[in-house]
Amino acid sequence: MDIEIIISLVFFAFCAGLIDAAVGGGGLIQIPALMGTFPHLPPATIFGTNKLASIAGTASAAFSYARRVRFVWKLLVVIASCAFVSSFIGAACVSMIPVSVLRPLVLLMLIIMAVYTFMKKQFGQVHTERPVNSSFLLMAALGSILIGFYDGIFGPGTGSFFIFFFIRFLSVDFLHASALSKIGNLMTNLAALSFFIPTGHVLFGIGLGMALANIFGSLMGVRLALKYGSGLIRILFLILVSILIIRLTYQMVTAGFM
Repeated sequence: MDIEIIISLVFFAFCAGLIDAAVGGGGLIQIPALMGTFPHLPPATIFGTNKLASIAGTASAAFSYARRVRFVWKLLVVIASCAFVSSFIGAACVSMIPVSVLRPLVLLMLIIMAVYTFMKKQFGQVHTERPVNSSFLLMAALGSILIGFYDGIFGPGTGSFFIFFFIRFLSVDFLHASALSKIGNLMTNLAALSFFIPTGHVLFGIGLGMALANIFGSLMGVRLALKYGSGLIRILFLILVSILIIRLTYQMVTAGFM
């Protein structure tokens, strides 16, 4: 493989890790880069290689947040276990729900999220400590199950959905929501890889090189998020959701859904 191609993939993986550490959405960068480089590979191999690269950055970001942001470990266990199981089930059911059905629903949810976040200026700016009782954990489990299943069966915007859910229903700020979303994303990526690796849908040479770059990007992303706090993450969140809205709208138009 040409050195220029390797450098470009490493660069895109670094950028993906940086943005993913703050607000998610690294796949928006890595997947098109892999598809452009390997246009003849099956989609499953593209997704598997992307997951291998992104799980390294996600794990690094989760560890970095855990060192600097106070977590309730009981809550983390609930989020991690529910997200893993439901994501694996979603991957197993991937052929049962047509993409043509999912895209309009996801687009509508993203638009609602963007409008809600934009209109409520204080949304995600205040972190409220709530008692971690059974109802609180049940709400966290329900959200993690639904979002994890969505990531397994479709995927785009998973990090954004995690962040919005944690702010809206668990009363945390953008910084804490971003940190919690890394735990959820780590487990959904792990569930996906437990399917892709045994079926041979991972390019390990490329994926491991991109994983290293993804780690460096995620470390920088976490540093920026911790330095500038919820204000910066809110702006990046709105930008990312807007990009997702444009991307899904374009896909629907070109596919003849609108």
